[in-house]
Amino acid sequence: MLARIQNLYLLIVALLAIGSMFPPFWSFNTDHLLLISDSGPSLITGTAYSLASSAGRIFSPLTAIVSIAAIFLFKQRELQSKLIMLAMLLFLGDLFAGLTAAHFVNEHFKSLGTMATHHPEWGFVILLPEPLLLLLALKGVKTDEKIANAYKRL
Repeated sequence: MLARIQNLYLLIVALLAIGSMFPPFWSFNTDHLLLISDSGPSLITGTAYSLASSAGRIFSPLTAIVSIAAIFLFKQRELQSKLIMLAMLLFLGDLFAGLTAAHFVNEHFKSLGTMATHHPEWGFVILLPEPLLLLLALKGVKTDEKIANAYKRL
């Protein structure tokens, strides 16, 4: 189970998903610094921002849980492949939720007429390797499938 390379990739994805929950995702600088993160309190009121912010709190742990579950399904390669694809969709949901929350905060500052400089933070950067690692894990599962089918033919 632990000798398969895709399990290492999935473990790293789970660690990155959990690690992306704590540092700020995006920062805004006006007269004071406002940080957006999964675990931080919401300082902006608005239904669109609240929905995007709460979605980000859900997608990161789900990505980690699905990645960990896929590690233990190494004997069921088809189900493992489906869970990896689900983890990719959850990653996209997490990224989209964070970017949407940052967009709504930017629109909030624009509506107030205040000029805000903004840029991504470590929570965003930590998410970026996840799709590559998930694709590598999927490739590893497909390689295992080829080896198993070749072995069955002999």
